[in-house]
Amino acid sequence: MADSAAFEILYQEYYPRVFALCRFLLPSNDCPEDAAQETFTRAYKAFGQYTPSRPFWQWIAAIAHRHCVDQLRMRGRWHAFDDDGQPTIDQLEAPDPVSVDALITLEDHQRLRGAIERLPEKYRVPLVLAYLANLTYDDIAQLLDIKQSHVGVLLRAKQRLRHELTANASGGLK
Repeated sequence: MADSAAFEILYQEYYPRVFALCRFLLPSNDCPEDAAQETFTRAYKAFGQYTPSRPFWQWIAAIAHRHCVDQLRMRGRWHAFDDDGQPTIDQLEAPDPVSVDALITLEDHQRLRGAIERLPEKYRVPLVLAYLANLTYDDIAQLLDIKQSHVGVLLRAKQRLRHELTANASGGLK
């Protein structure tokens, strides 16, 4: 078990990244928060197994990934998202007026998230682990139980993602 005060600091620092990782790995808007909480519960209980020479982020991202994969297996793979991808009025509310730049940033984020979600699972998961979780090819290969060279092949999905985002930005069709 971890020291509660020290673990609280790690929780505060890494929760946003763990939540974002779970949000991209799980297909439902109500599951990522539960998955992030469960990730930290498991990490707290297993903290004695953490190797300090390894970055904490890689260790906790691996726990989050395994938990999300377990959730997907229990549900029988990916399901459609519950919402239509549009922000609710609550998500857009801010104490000060929303600027045009903030709305453009939100729209760009939604386009990127939508494009990532449309990728087939075999491409989406390595892409999320590499670029959002910042895991190495070795770590991804170990988590997915594949060869390191195969990770590079799967990460070619970023070209597919770039093409889709460029086509959609210029008004083209897929």
